[in-house]
Amino acid sequence: MFAVGGPELSRRAVLGGAVAGLAVLVSLRNFWTAGSTVHFPTGTCRGSTEIAAYFEQVFAAVTDFAFEMVSIAESGDDVLVHWHLSGRHVGTFVGIAATGRRIDFEGSDHFVIQDGKVVTNTVRYDRMEFARQIKLLPPGGSIADRALKAAFNATAHVVGVVRRR
Repeated sequence: MFAVGGPELSRRAVLGGAVAGLAVLVSLRNFWTAGSTVHFPTGTCRGSTEIAAYFEQVFAAVTDFAFEMVSIAESGDDVLVHWHLSGRHVGTFVGIAATGRRIDFEGSDHFVIQDGKVVTNTVRYDRMEFARQIKLLPPGGSIADRALKAAFNATAHVVGVVRRR
């Protein structure tokens, strides 16, 4: 068993938060401080109150949370966690209304932990895959996907021509 501080703190922060949802946010606040910073793909939260509010939004927007830690590694104050998450998108999340669609993707967290507290956490997951799963974007390789990319490429070409003038 790890001492609370490195991987064990990360395990509790990631796994405990995902499994227990809102109820565990109270105890997780003990690992965050007013100086903690979490960099999510959708924005940065600073301080335990802001971080907890972000997770409250996530837990309200995704039901049937299933969370698995795939692997965890530690070096000094750094802890890396590779995870797998699934659930159902049932509420507004970062401005995207509920779709009722299943989500299933992997991601990672890079924690920096000092004195048993999270200093920073950088969270990464494939936002394009998430967008495809909730049907915000068309499936990769589909006719709609190819059309979307063609329209983007045409626009980029026109902008490039205009900038060169």
